[in-house]
Amino acid sequence: MAKLFRAAIMGPPGSGKGTISQRIAQSFGLQYLSSGHFLREGIAAKTEAGLLVKTYVERSMLVPDHVMTRLMLPRLEQLSGHSWLLDGFPRTLGQALALNNLYQLDLVISLNIPYETLKERLSDRWIHPASGRVYNMGFNPPQVQGKDDITGEPLIQHDDDKPEALMARLRHYKDVAKPVIDLYKSQGILHSFSGTETDRIWPYINSLLSTKMHTQPSDTCQAQTP
Repeated sequence: MAKLFRAAIMGPPGSGKGTISQRIAQSFGLQYLSSGHFLREGIAAKTEAGLLVKTYVERSMLVPDHVMTRLMLPRLEQLSGHSWLLDGFPRTLGQALALNNLYQLDLVISLNIPYETLKERLSDRWIHPASGRVYNMGFNPPQVQGKDDITGEPLIQHDDDKPEALMARLRHYKDVAKPVIDLYKSQGILHSFSGTETDRIWPYINSLLSTKMHTQPSDTCQAQTP
Protein backbone atom coordinates (compact mmCIF):
# COMPACT_ATOMS: atom_id res chain seq x y z
CA MET A 1 0.00 0.00 0.00
CA ALA A 2 1.64 3.19 -1.16
CA LYS A 3 -0.23 5.73 0.94
CA LEU A 4 -0.59 5.19 4.66
CA PHE A 5 -4.20 4.89 5.77
CA ARG A 6 -5.38 5.69 9.30
CA ALA A 7 -8.91 4.88 10.44
CA ALA A 8 -10.96 4.56 13.64
CA ILE A 9 -14.13 2.64 14.48
CA MET A 10 -16.74 3.79 17.00
CA GLY A 11 -19.81 2.10 18.43
CA PRO A 12 -21.55 1.28 21.70
CA PRO A 13 -20.82 -1.89 23.70
CA GLY A 14 -22.06 -4.93 21.76
CA SER A 15 -22.10 -3.14 18.39
CA GLY A 16 -19.77 -5.68 16.74
CA LYS A 17 -16.74 -3.34 16.57
CA GLY A 18 -14.31 -6.14 17.36
CA THR A 19 -15.65 -8.48 14.67
CA ILE A 20 -15.75 -5.78 12.00
CA SER A 21 -12.28 -4.51 13.01
CA GLN A 22 -10.79 -7.98 12.56
CA ARG A 23 -12.41 -8.31 9.14
CA ILE A 24 -11.03 -4.93 8.08
CA ALA A 25 -7.54 -5.85 9.34
CA GLN A 26 -7.64 -9.19 7.47
CA SER A 27 -9.09 -7.84 4.25
CA PHE A 28 -7.17 -4.59 3.91
CA GLY A 29 -3.90 -5.20 5.77
CA LEU A 30 -4.49 -2.53 8.41
CA GLN A 31 -2.92 -3.08 11.81
CA TYR A 32 -5.73 -3.53 14.35
CA LEU A 33 -5.07 -1.40 17.44
CA SER A 34 -7.45 -2.09 20.31
CA SER A 35 -7.23 0.30 23.26
CA GLY A 36 -8.35 -2.58 25.51
CA HIS A 37 -5.34 -4.62 24.40
CA PHE A 38 -2.97 -1.72 25.09
CA LEU A 39 -4.55 -1.17 28.52
CA ARG A 40 -4.05 -4.84 29.49
CA GLU A 41 -0.54 -4.85 28.01
CA GLY A 42 0.45 -1.67 29.91
CA ILE A 43 -0.89 -3.08 33.19
CA ALA A 44 0.89 -6.43 32.69
CA ALA A 45 4.20 -4.74 31.75
CA LYS A 46 3.87 -2.37 34.76
CA THR A 47 4.77 0.65 32.66
CA GLU A 48 4.26 4.07 34.24
CA ALA A 49 1.10 4.67 32.20
CA GLY A 50 0.00 1.06 32.84
CA LEU A 51 0.26 1.45 36.61
CA LEU A 52 -1.76 4.66 36.39
CA VAL A 53 -4.41 2.87 34.33
CA LYS A 54 -4.54 0.03 36.87
CA THR A 55 -5.58 2.38 39.69
CA TYR A 56 -8.71 3.33 37.69
CA VAL A 57 -9.49 -0.15 36.33
CA GLU A 58 -9.31 -1.71 39.82
CA ARG A 59 -11.93 0.76 41.04
CA SER A 60 -14.11 0.18 37.93
CA MET A 61 -13.64 3.84 36.98
CA LEU A 62 -13.29 5.27 33.48
CA VAL A 63 -9.67 5.98 32.59
CA PRO A 64 -9.34 9.80 32.24
CA ASP A 65 -8.24 11.46 29.00
CA HIS A 66 -4.75 12.46 30.13
CA VAL A 67 -3.96 8.86 31.16
CA MET A 68 -5.40 7.33 27.97
CA THR A 69 -3.50 9.72 25.71
CA ARG A 70 -0.30 9.09 27.71
CA LEU A 71 -0.77 5.37 27.08
CA MET A 72 -1.92 5.48 23.43
CA LEU A 73 -0.06 8.31 21.71
CA PRO A 74 3.50 6.98 22.27
CA ARG A 75 2.36 3.63 20.83
CA LEU A 76 0.91 5.37 17.78
CA GLU A 77 4.13 7.34 17.31
CA GLN A 78 6.00 4.02 17.14
CA LEU A 79 3.67 2.99 14.29
CA SER A 80 4.23 6.09 12.18
CA GLY A 81 5.20 3.95 9.17
CA HIS A 82 2.09 1.76 9.33
CA SER A 83 -1.54 1.89 8.26
CA TRP A 84 -3.86 1.11 11.14
CA LEU A 85 -7.41 0.91 12.52
CA LEU A 86 -8.12 2.19 16.04
CA ASP A 87 -10.82 0.60 18.20
CA GLY A 88 -11.73 2.14 21.57
CA PHE A 89 -9.67 5.30 21.09
CA PRO A 90 -10.49 8.15 20.84
CA ARG A 91 -13.55 7.79 23.09
CA THR A 92 -13.90 11.45 24.08
CA LEU A 93 -13.47 14.86 22.42
CA GLY A 94 -10.32 15.47 24.50
CA GLN A 95 -8.77 12.25 23.21
CA ALA A 96 -9.84 13.03 19.63
CA LEU A 97 -8.22 16.49 19.75
CA ALA A 98 -5.00 15.03 21.21
CA LEU A 99 -4.93 12.42 18.40
CA ASN A 100 -5.58 15.17 15.82
CA ASN A 101 -2.37 16.90 16.92
CA LEU A 102 -0.42 13.76 16.02
CA TYR A 103 -2.28 12.28 13.02
CA GLN A 104 -5.07 13.28 10.67
CA LEU A 105 -7.45 10.33 10.31
CA ASP A 106 -8.58 9.33 6.82
CA LEU A 107 -11.81 7.63 7.84
CA VAL A 108 -14.02 7.09 10.91
CA ILE A 109 -16.66 4.34 10.96
CA SER A 110 -19.58 4.77 13.36
CA LEU A 111 -21.89 1.81 14.09
CA ASN A 112 -25.54 2.53 15.01
CA ILE A 113 -27.18 -0.58 16.42
CA PRO A 114 -30.71 -0.63 17.95
CA TYR A 115 -30.94 -0.91 21.74
CA GLU A 116 -32.86 -4.23 21.66
CA THR A 117 -30.13 -5.82 19.53
CA LEU A 118 -27.40 -4.59 21.88
CA LYS A 119 -29.31 -5.86 24.91
CA GLU A 120 -29.69 -9.30 23.31
CA ARG A 121 -26.02 -9.52 22.30
CA LEU A 122 -24.65 -8.38 25.66
CA SER A 123 -26.85 -10.71 27.70
CA ASP A 124 -25.13 -13.56 25.80
CA ARG A 125 -21.61 -12.11 26.12
CA TRP A 126 -18.95 -13.76 28.26
CA ILE A 127 -15.33 -12.60 28.58
CA HIS A 128 -11.94 -14.07 29.42
CA PRO A 129 -10.60 -11.27 31.67
CA ALA A 130 -6.85 -11.86 31.23
CA SER A 131 -6.85 -11.74 27.41
CA GLY A 132 -10.04 -9.79 26.66
CA ARG A 133 -11.31 -12.63 24.42
CA VAL A 134 -15.07 -12.28 23.96
CA TYR A 135 -17.55 -15.12 23.43
CA ASN A 136 -21.20 -14.93 22.49
CA MET A 137 -23.39 -17.88 23.46
CA GLY A 138 -25.58 -17.25 20.41
CA PHE A 139 -23.06 -17.16 17.56
CA ASN A 140 -19.52 -17.57 18.96
CA PRO A 141 -19.75 -19.95 21.98
CA PRO A 142 -16.68 -21.41 23.72
CA GLN A 143 -15.84 -25.06 22.96
CA VAL A 144 -16.47 -25.91 26.63
CA GLN A 145 -19.24 -23.96 28.31
CA GLY A 146 -17.91 -21.35 30.73
CA LYS A 147 -14.24 -21.95 29.79
CA ASP A 148 -11.79 -20.00 27.59
CA ASP A 149 -10.82 -22.00 24.46
CA ILE A 150 -7.09 -21.33 24.79
CA THR A 151 -6.36 -21.35 28.53
CA GLY A 152 -9.33 -23.28 29.90
CA GLU A 153 -9.75 -20.53 32.51
CA PRO A 154 -13.27 -19.50 33.59
CA LEU A 155 -15.23 -16.87 31.67
CA ILE A 156 -17.09 -14.06 33.40
CA GLN A 157 -20.03 -11.81 32.56
CA HIS A 158 -19.48 -8.13 33.31
CA ASP A 159 -22.00 -6.55 35.64
CA ASP A 160 -22.33 -3.65 33.20
CA ASP A 161 -23.32 -6.07 30.40
CA LYS A 162 -26.42 -7.03 32.40
CA PRO A 163 -29.67 -5.41 31.19
CA GLU A 164 -30.20 -3.22 34.26
CA ALA A 165 -26.82 -1.49 33.76
CA LEU A 166 -26.90 -1.41 29.97
CA MET A 167 -29.25 1.56 29.49
CA ALA A 168 -27.07 3.83 31.65
CA ARG A 169 -23.97 2.60 29.83
CA LEU A 170 -25.46 3.32 26.41
CA ARG A 171 -26.66 6.76 27.52
CA HIS A 172 -23.14 7.54 28.72
CA TYR A 173 -21.67 6.31 25.40
CA LYS A 174 -24.03 8.57 23.41
CA ASP A 175 -23.27 11.63 25.56
CA VAL A 176 -19.50 11.16 25.28
CA ALA A 177 -19.44 10.04 21.63
CA LYS A 178 -21.64 12.82 20.23
CA PRO A 179 -18.97 15.60 20.23
CA VAL A 180 -16.42 13.14 18.77
CA ILE A 181 -18.87 12.15 16.01
CA ASP A 182 -19.66 15.84 15.37
CA LEU A 183 -15.93 16.62 15.06
CA TYR A 184 -15.33 13.88 12.49
CA LYS A 185 -18.53 14.79 10.64
CA SER A 186 -17.28 18.38 10.35
CA GLN A 187 -14.00 17.05 8.92
CA GLY A 188 -15.93 15.06 6.30
CA ILE A 189 -14.45 11.69 7.33
CA LEU A 190 -17.36 10.14 9.29
CA HIS A 191 -19.33 7.26 7.77
CA SER A 192 -22.24 5.80 9.77
CA PHE A 193 -23.69 2.31 9.33
CA SER A 194 -26.96 1.09 10.86
CA GLY A 195 -28.38 -2.41 11.20
CA THR A 196 -28.99 -5.39 13.44
CA GLU A 197 -26.64 -7.94 11.82
CA THR A 198 -22.89 -7.57 11.43
CA ASP A 199 -22.91 -9.76 8.29
CA ARG A 200 -25.35 -7.37 6.62
CA ILE A 201 -23.42 -4.24 7.58
CA TRP A 202 -20.04 -5.66 6.57
CA PRO A 203 -20.48 -5.58 2.74
CA TYR A 204 -21.15 -1.81 2.88
CA ILE A 205 -18.06 -1.20 5.03
CA ASN A 206 -16.04 -3.49 2.75
CA SER A 207 -17.19 -1.53 -0.32
CA LEU A 208 -16.43 1.85 1.31
CA LEU A 209 -12.90 0.83 2.27
CA SER A 210 -12.25 -0.68 -1.18
CA THR A 211 -13.15 2.70 -2.69
CA LYS A 212 -11.29 4.80 -0.13
CA MET A 213 -8.10 2.77 -0.26
CA HIS A 214 -8.18 2.17 -4.04
CA THR A 215 -7.50 -1.49 -3.46
CA GLN A 216 -9.60 -4.63 -3.54
CA PRO A 217 -9.38 -7.28 -0.82
CA SER A 218 -7.78 -10.54 -1.87
CA ASP A 219 -10.03 -13.45 -2.88
CA THR A 220 -9.04 -15.44 0.20
CA CYS A 221 -10.01 -12.61 2.53
CA GLN A 222 -13.33 -12.18 0.77
CA ALA A 223 -14.03 -15.88 1.19
CA GLN A 224 -13.53 -15.59 4.95
CA THR A 225 -16.04 -12.76 5.34
CA PRO A 226 -19.66 -13.58 4.48
